[in-house]
Amino acid sequence: MDALNALHTRTSAGRVTGPAPEEATLQNIFRAALRAPDHGQLRPWRFLRIEGESLQRLGNLFVAAALYDNPALNAEEQESVRSKALRAPLVIVTVSKAAEHPRIPILEQELSAGSATHAMLVAAHAQGLGAVWRTGPMATHAIVSRGLGLGENEKIIAFLYVGHLDGSPRPLRELSLDDYVQHW
Repeated sequence: MDALNALHTRTSAGRVTGPAPEEATLQNIFRAALRAPDHGQLRPWRFLRIEGESLQRLGNLFVAAALYDNPALNAEEQESVRSKALRAPLVIVTVSKAAEHPRIPILEQELSAGSATHAMLVAAHAQGLGAVWRTGPMATHAIVSRGLGLGENEKIIAFLYVGHLDGSPRPLRELSLDDYVQHW
């Protein structure tokens, strides 16, 4: 798939299934991330690759965070929280490691991490995979951040759920450029 076709047709995959992408496919996804715009070449991001049994550990971490917030969660509610980590055979966590810099604001560094995430989404799509970018309360929960080994200056930008499409891709809704682009 050429670059413009991938950019014009990418959509979030509501459901994905296994197996996890092959290693060569994953390397392409990560290489795409490394080409994100990056003022000062700070590389203000890193990525955690979570698959196999580690997905269960991530689910348990989600449950620990949810129980901290609400100790009264029943077993069914806990299982619902745990299942969020199991929606794909691979979860890539984008971690921003932005730091104070005299010329490059933290916001710009975090946007670079977001751009790297978008590049991974497009690279997955270009290789026939489905992926979706999620955040939610687990992305900002201190228990999850500590459990994933994030440092003080790090934050989760995205949980990318990646796998093979389960069903047909979501139909694309055509958007009018005139609604978003104006002359000044």
